[in-house]
Amino acid sequence: MKRYLTLTAICLLSLQLQAQPGIAEMQQARQQLASSFFSAFDLALVLATLLGSFGAVRIYHNWQMGKPRMDAEVAAWLFAAIFVVLSGTFLQALFGI
Repeated sequence: MKRYLTLTAICLLSLQLQAQPGIAEMQQARQQLASSFFSAFDLALVLATLLGSFGAVRIYHNWQMGKPRMDAEVAAWLFAAIFVVLSGTFLQALFGI
């Protein structure tokens, strides 16, 4: 009797294992991730452009007002825009798409 219960349990487990998603479903999931990620990557580029433009206007305004020592502010805005672009590239490489 114990053997029949073990055999039945093994058969039921094998049926459950066959119900797992296949290669077609994995490719579909990767395609959906790629389509949504590229729009997010484009959003990162747009945000970097807006960040750089806003920073340039602020730096120009402070420069025209005669604020001394603008080096730190220029570096902060520049590296913020570069960080946004590189984070999008890093995420693209991380997900492999």
